[in-house]
Amino acid sequence: MSVNKVSIRFFNDREIRAVWDDAAAKWWFSVLDVVGALNGEPDYVKTRNYWKYLKAKLKREKSELVSATTQLKLAAADGKRYKSDALDADGIVAIAKAMPNNRAAAFLDWFLYSDNTIDAKSKQKAYALFESGMFESIESGTVKGLQQIHAYLFGGLYDFAGQIRTKNISKSGFTFANALHLSKTLSVIERMPETTFDEIVDKYVEMNVAHPFMEGNGRSTRIWLDLMLKHSLKRCIDWSLVDKRVYLAAMVKSVASSVTLKRLLKGALTDKIDDREMFMKGIDYSYYYEEP
Repeated sequence: MSVNKVSIRFFNDREIRAVWDDAAAKWWFSVLDVVGALNGEPDYVKTRNYWKYLKAKLKREKSELVSATTQLKLAAADGKRYKSDALDADGIVAIAKAMPNNRAAAFLDWFLYSDNTIDAKSKQKAYALFESGMFESIESGTVKGLQQIHAYLFGGLYDFAGQIRTKNISKSGFTFANALHLSKTLSVIERMPETTFDEIVDKYVEMNVAHPFMEGNGRSTRIWLDLMLKHSLKRCIDWSLVDKRVYLAAMVKSVASSVTLKRLLKGALTDKIDDREMFMKGIDYSYYYEEP
């Protein structure tokens, strides 16, 4: 089996790890992650024991699910890789249907249809950004560079992909930079320095306040932020270490003070700037932050 891409999806804030099998051209999904999500069980040991019980039951019933299960090395919370049972998409559907609880219907709806959404299609484009090599040619810290990122992520999905907005927008009662003065605001942000960590985060915060696009600002600017960090400091952020709720709260606070955000992001810095899996994992978490 040739496995070369790792992905993390989120169901009700629960990680569902998956790996791509290049030879078979399909995804394999962590059975323990799915079982834990279906049971709403956060305890790893209880989830593992339940899967052992269910696996034994299915084996007695001579279910083909057992023989279809394979083992893959998946990264755990401690950063190490452990062998874990995995099933392909058909197997995951079958196991969801075999579990006696009311979460199965919602899980199956998410599992079967979420890849057809704009966000899911955009995420695939984000993965391709790394593969294309274009990431290396994008200008660091410029408005043009941010527009290139946005156009790549949302081209063909939004008719305004890569275009600076001409309308005012707001979110949760906060109004972003006035569209009438947005061009001037972006010029000021572009001239902000990006030689130190503090300068880069300050520039990122100001671009978030500007919110130059109608949609897709968070996903685009987080890639823009990592590009600046990579270019100036030879660092990027391991977004899997950044808790969603803590990050969103820090972003809200950053309008008045970026101290909390800087502390949070500094603790997640890594030197794995050219690591494919680090980039892909960052995309997974970045899109997760935008989920309601």
